Amino acid sequence: MKILKFFPLLLVLVIISCKPELEKKDQLPNIVIIFTDDQGYGDVGSYGATGFETPNLDKMAAQGMRFTNFYSGQPVCSASRAALLTGCYPNRIGISGALFPHSEVGINEGEVTIAEMLKEKGYSTAIFGKWHLGHYKQFLPLQNGFDEYTGIPYSNDMWPINHDGTKAPAGEGRGRFPDLPIIEGNEIKETITSYSGQDKLTTLYTEKAVDFINRNKNNPFFLYVPHSMPHVPLGVSDKFRGKSEKGMYGDVIMEIDWSVGQIMEALKSNGLEDNTIVIFNTDNGPWLNYGNHAGSSGGLREGKTTSWEGGQRVPCIVKWPGNVPEGMICNRLASSIDFFPTIASIVKGSLPDHKIDGVNIIELWKGNFKSEPRKELYYYYGKNNLNAVRKGNWKLVFPHTYGSYEATVPGNDGYGGKRIKTEVESPELYNLMRDPGERYNVIEMYPDIVAELIEVGNRARADLGDLNVGVEGSGVREIGKLRK
Repeated sequence: MKILKFFPLLLVLVIISCKPELEKKDQLPNIVIIFTDDQGYGDVGSYGATGFETPNLDKMAAQGMRFTNFYSGQPVCSASRAALLTGCYPNRIGISGALFPHSEVGINEGEVTIAEMLKEKGYSTAIFGKWHLGHYKQFLPLQNGFDEYTGIPYSNDMWPINHDGTKAPAGEGRGRFPDLPIIEGNEIKETITSYSGQDKLTTLYTEKAVDFINRNKNNPFFLYVPHSMPHVPLGVSDKFRGKSEKGMYGDVIMEIDWSVGQIMEALKSNGLEDNTIVIFNTDNGPWLNYGNHAGSSGGLREGKTTSWEGGQRVPCIVKWPGNVPEGMICNRLASSIDFFPTIASIVKGSLPDHKIDGVNIIELWKGNFKSEPRKELYYYYGKNNLNAVRKGNWKLVFPHTYGSYEATVPGNDGYGGKRIKTEVESPELYNLMRDPGERYNVIEMYPDIVAELIEVGNRARADLGDLNVGVEGSGVREIGKLRK
């Protein structure tokens, strides 16, 4: 009888004790994307880096999943950022190459970003770092789904300072650019007028990111940290200057790795580590003509601005405790345009009404490598040129012109060497499983594969166009234009 008497009280206590666990299980995960600039495929310890150490990224890879066939949306700054945030090939939304301080275009207000999708689910959103999708107010982050923004609006070399540190004459060369602004919200907070001014950027973004995590520990958040580095000119704080065997470039990567560690520690100290998806990725391959101020493509061919593997295949690490298996390596084809639909599926967010190009790769994140959600990839560059297509392990390269790093000696110590105009005169075929360095053109050996990939290219041209052959494409949307 006593047991029956106290049974209702026991039941209440059991329910109360279980409630926090139920709430935790149903809680939306926090999402952190750390995005570096011009960091090569071979510039992380777990991808084979030498001359410096990346212990925090290596730990992240050991506790999560490392991708070996992961691609940026395009091998250059603005385009790759547009791809990540919208889930679209950047040429679909009218963005190609890199926007400059004199550009009067940017992301169209009709496009939907990951931040906008997550805000509809109640997320707090912030970006600390390089934006590069238009520097006028209508294009800035606060008008595209972000609650907070501190950073530079375009690349850190778009300023009036010469390589030797002197100021360029007004109106000539770099002298056409304004001083490099740091924007907070929608307003310029300060300007950077010397190389030493760039030394604080990685630490600034990191401190802002940690503060944002601390302030938002009780609600779901999306934190996007697109570092300015290691894009030239390189800047590093005294904490890491002279610390690596590889010189300034290695110092910069070590500070970025420190930044990753600071963000991870902030998540852990706030009890958020187990309910946070952390993604590390980079925008394109290394700017190889800068020599010792450039990274490594890890043996892949060429680098940034080219459609060879060194330009577009990039490191990607995903950590999500209890969901992404620890220490896994995924060799399946994937891209940064796949983040949007994958995250949307996790939070049950709405995809845009317009077409996007990303696919949901959650099965890969779960370790189901029998799944093959992405079978094809398009390699676009220039104004809207289709330079290659990939299907499975096969890559067909179409005739096009590019600036080669391999045909000349690079510069050093912040000075860029020349690139040599090089032409692919006829189609070339590569088996990327056997030949990731793209050294052996086997087009004569596999006519059936060539025919299959030509069809992939034809579909791409019909949808997105190809100025190499004068095709416009029916699926391209307008870039945003400055309202005057």
